[in-house]
Amino acid sequence: MARRPLRRSSAVQLAVLGVVGLAVGRAMRPFLEWRDSVVPTVSWVAAGTMLFLAAILGVLAWTTFQSLHRERRTMHATRALRLLALAKASAIVTALIAGYYVGFALSFAGDMELALPRERVVRSAAAAIAALVALAAALALERACEVPHDDEDSDEAAQA
Repeated sequence: MARRPLRRSSAVQLAVLGVVGLAVGRAMRPFLEWRDSVVPTVSWVAAGTMLFLAAILGVLAWTTFQSLHRERRTMHATRALRLLALAKASAIVTALIAGYYVGFALSFAGDMELALPRERVVRSAAAAIAALVALAAALALERACEVPHDDEDSDEAAQA
């Protein structure tokens, strides 16, 4: 069985996931109205949860970058793989969530003169922005997990 090297999350992959989330979010309102169900409101907790996730991922990215790239410490392979798996999974999920909230907000964008749809749009937009911040933090953690190349070591040794 051939091994495939781990690659960074690609922009195309994340964009496709965002579009899938957008389509699901956009279709949620018509689907629920067709089923005579109540369309849910969006709580501020959604945005707060995404910001909390972004903060955790950001701290992990910062400490990992400092440890591997600045201080040139080693990291146990199991820990590095766990951090990388967390980063990749977080990037995938936050791309889907951001797309979902954008689609959900777009489904109410035509009814902005009413209070409840306007509230859904504002809170969905806040959740989408918070998900994009978490996506950026996940990508930063993914980049921080990269092992420095040997040529970087020789370049820095030559400069010193």
